[in-house]
Amino acid sequence: QVQLVESGGGLVQAGGSLRLSCAASGRTSSSYAMGWFRQAPGKEREFVAAINWSGTYTDYADSVKGRFTISRDNAKNTVYLQMNSLKPEETAVYYCAQSAYGTNRRSDEYNYWGQGTQVTVSP
Repeated sequence: QVQLVESGGGLVQAGGSLRLSCAASGRTSSSYAMGWFRQAPGKEREFVAAINWSGTYTDYADSVKGRFTISRDNAKNTVYLQMNSLKPEETAVYYCAQSAYGTNRRSDEYNYWGQGTQVTVSP
């Protein structure tokens, strides 16, 4: 089975930055697209960013364009999410996921998920 483990979450003041990491292990490979999603209390899980297998294509939610950067290091089986200029409303649990198909914005098209890492942005 595939295991995904997020790290890098924590508490940051508004305007600050965090870098999330997602390490993959088990039966996975660099040939899968990866994505980041987040879920705030009382809200549905929403798409944040995605990256294709080679890292040559990325996709971002409009709300994070210009501030967030998704990247990957296939040699390390790790995907990253650099988050800059964070806003309090972006407080959420952030999840990484592996796509069953390709780069997607639909959460139901990702078949493996990490446990999530809490990101809290204070005012």
